[in-house]
Amino acid sequence: MTQKLLPPTINFAGPFPPLTRRLRLGIVGGGRIAGTQATAAQLSNFWSVVAGALSSDPEQSIARGKQWYLPEERCYPSFSAMAEAEAQRADGVDAVMITTPNHLHYPAAAAFLDAGISVLCDKPLTNEIQEAEALQRLAGQNNAVFGVSYTMSCFPMVRQAREIVARGDIGTLNQIHVEFMQDWMIPPEVHDATHVKWRLDPTKSGTTSCTGDIGTHAAHLASFISDLPLTQIRAEMHVCGAPKPLEDTVFMLTRYADKVPGTLIATRLAAGNRGGLRVRIFGSTGGIEWDLEQAEQLKFNRYGEPDQIISRGHGHGVSPAVERLVRAGRGFPEGIIEAWANLYTEFGLAVAAHKDGVRYPSDWLAFPQIADGVAGVRFIEATVKSHQAGGEWVNI
Repeated sequence: MTQKLLPPTINFAGPFPPLTRRLRLGIVGGGRIAGTQATAAQLSNFWSVVAGALSSDPEQSIARGKQWYLPEERCYPSFSAMAEAEAQRADGVDAVMITTPNHLHYPAAAAFLDAGISVLCDKPLTNEIQEAEALQRLAGQNNAVFGVSYTMSCFPMVRQAREIVARGDIGTLNQIHVEFMQDWMIPPEVHDATHVKWRLDPTKSGTTSCTGDIGTHAAHLASFISDLPLTQIRAEMHVCGAPKPLEDTVFMLTRYADKVPGTLIATRLAAGNRGGLRVRIFGSTGGIEWDLEQAEQLKFNRYGEPDQIISRGHGHGVSPAVERLVRAGRGFPEGIIEAWANLYTEFGLAVAAHKDGVRYPSDWLAFPQIADGVAGVRFIEATVKSHQAGGEWVNI
């Protein structure tokens, strides 16, 4: 009899339950972000990294595998070889993280879905909408769990903001503004760095660079908190710094469901901004504001009343559902690693429930899924189309 991963009874309103064993995680792609995500996955205490396709060079894959303390026989020369072999093992991976350049997301994810293995993929999901929709079909056909790393939605204060909006505490929404401003692409010499070259290469990054990489984070975050899908955009893409084949900046007017207007800005040429992701949502009676560089605080106000600052921790305005994602007490800082750990916690619970055949309430886990990834690719496609049409409004 297969061992159940989840306890026999679960209080879905309470803290997340422990598992009977750690889930086995594989890695495709051995770059910097893979290390960040692996650290976060292990912080969740739900995952152990056991296998990887860490390079297309077999010797390099084995060498990198030693740095991950992986056995040589589980350091694979390709993702296809890894998917085939791990699917045959009794102790094969329960899921795989895909952290490759964009153009490899589709073939890698498809290989593991075909092998019946769940996937957590970096964004943007794919470079082409047809590939994104094909992955969505594959995930459904293979009944697999598919997560997408829109990690900003896993900060506790983002979840608190979403609850405030859903309760109607700021009234009827009337505008949404989001921006993601960075400055790391200002020096021209940075373009030659290994982790940057592929981001500016249309054969690997697709039709966009800044839009697909950080613009999609901004778009997802705005829709996640407001619970309103983005329906129309009017975009201009720019190269504001040194010449490059893809944009480093995008400006757009936006429209959401219920005809709610807004703005979206993303750039890598904003001196003095490092993690400059900021979202502001206003309604008929108040507003909320969250800033990645002050991630543990959420500004919440009702018109005519004193502003409130809700801080990450237990109690003091933080809901029980949000407290499940809090790891350290109030006053002890948490950040992006913890947010990624929250993503891997919820993804892990979904994988465990899938393996156990457990159905859970739709509001129990809020990690970004395949539909969010497909929406991100549609957002990119619409942005390019609007820009090429001279900034005309384009439907998503």
